[in-house]
Amino acid sequence: MIVWLASYPKSGNTFVRSLLSSYIFSNDGNFNFNLLKNIKQFPDNSLFEQIGVDTNNEEAMFKNYINTQKIFNEKDSIRFLKTHSCFFNNDKFQFTDRHNTLGVIYIVRDPRNIITSFAHHFQISPEQAFENLLSHQYLGKTSKKHCVTYLGPWTQHFNSWKVFKRFNKYLLVRYEDLINDTEKTFLNILKFIAHLGRVKFSYDENKFDNALKTTRFEKMQKLEARESFVEAKENKHGEKIKFFNMGIKNDWKKLLDEKIKEKLEKELGNEMKELKYL
Repeated sequence: MIVWLASYPKSGNTFVRSLLSSYIFSNDGNFNFNLLKNIKQFPDNSLFEQIGVDTNNEEAMFKNYINTQKIFNEKDSIRFLKTHSCFFNNDKFQFTDRHNTLGVIYIVRDPRNIITSFAHHFQISPEQAFENLLSHQYLGKTSKKHCVTYLGPWTQHFNSWKVFKRFNKYLLVRYEDLINDTEKTFLNILKFIAHLGRVKFSYDENKFDNALKTTRFEKMQKLEARESFVEAKENKHGEKIKFFNMGIKNDWKKLLDEKIKEKLEKELGNEMKELKYL
């Protein structure tokens, strides 16, 4: 069944994927970028194409989320899928159901840092990044390669996945803890997966140590120039610029305008206090 690695964009999802793919899908725990292929993104065009759904028809895609998960899902094993989607289950559309989903690992990041990371990544102003964070956003609207993915506002995205808490199938991972205490945070992730699989927790210490060593943030940044896991974009001058998808290790205290900071903390105050960002 599926364990979702869910997050709002620029929140550390790729770091979690890197750790998990190194530990689970390698023999020695050493990371390489090819391992990330074992944890695919959802929604994905190829899955819809397998069941004959027109990927240009957004409504048809939303209606067939469950059907596409059925062809990917294996009930007797744990499968991981990355998603940036908001969780939605209503009369018209279902993101997933209990027959396909085993649990969710939700990765969250201080929204003040998301703003500065978004502004850098998409070459937009912090003011525009702030507005995007509060509005109903979609990914892939203009992309021929990627599926349309509904993000929603940041607060809706964060709160929507908490529905799994009532079933004890939800683990919250803060990006800041992932960076500052990777060992403890990754160990908690592995324990949670064991809990979902209803197996006694044990781990390979050598593979665990290698996964930590080979996915250090600084090491991943050095690999940027050599590996293909880089997204190319054009700036306003038409020049190609590369952006590393793991996110920029930035400090909002140095980069974020005070007025934007105050507005953000007012709008997202409840969630930020819950997450101990305030």
